[in-house]
Amino acid sequence: MVDLKSLCEKVCIVSKEVGDYIRTERKNISIDVETKSLNSFVTHVDKEAEKQIVEQLSVLFPEAGYIAEEGTSNKKGETYNWIIDPLDGTTNFIHSIPCFSVSIGLMKNGVMILGVVYEINFDECFYAYESSPAFLNGKEITVSKTTKLEDSLIATGFPYYDYGKLSPYLELLGHFTKNTRGIRRLGSAATDLAYVACGRFESFYEYGLSPWDVAAGAFIVQQAGGSVSDFNNDKNYIFGKQILATNKLTHENMLKEIQHFFDKS
Repeated sequence: MVDLKSLCEKVCIVSKEVGDYIRTERKNISIDVETKSLNSFVTHVDKEAEKQIVEQLSVLFPEAGYIAEEGTSNKKGETYNWIIDPLDGTTNFIHSIPCFSVSIGLMKNGVMILGVVYEINFDECFYAYESSPAFLNGKEITVSKTTKLEDSLIATGFPYYDYGKLSPYLELLGHFTKNTRGIRRLGSAATDLAYVACGRFESFYEYGLSPWDVAAGAFIVQQAGGSVSDFNNDKNYIFGKQILATNKLTHENMLKEIQHFFDKS
């Protein structure tokens, strides 16, 4: 039987060590940027950080496989798989905008059981494991108690390759701008989700995301007392490329507004 508490503590250490590496490499970034696809970038830092994570996790938990953004390992586990984003917020990193994270999640038979998000610039490690509360640097955290959308601060992200729903997205953005406390776009979905978990945001929504962007953060939100779904209020938010994470109290109203502007698909 896996000791998830001990494993989570070790994964936090891994994320911080890799975060230290990422932090020290910022000065070298301008000379080494590759374009993976439209507005999707990768650097030697992303690749090396993922290599370091995979090497350390392979020692901690050899039987697990990997779903990793940069494809460092193609190993698939029969029961357990790590879902890894070594540097969530690469565009921010390239431009020296201080919001980017290491995101590491563990899935068992398709269900998340552990998540760690380490926001590098503020040295904030958010984490949780199955049956545990959510934590930030060792202190328990919970989602906010706000009940009304007009009192909510909402986070989102702009699509960077899938523009098929750009028009309804912008209409929804305008609606929330007028009817909430405000909209924020940090540029790191993992960080956005962590901020929902600790009550800084009431909700976060976005479409066009990948599993490694959301898996760990979404799990932490749930362990902090929040709700997570796709735009149809189903559970296909890790692989379904759309996510709504809230403090639970605003979930129904957020979902209603999103569905009003987006086709159910």
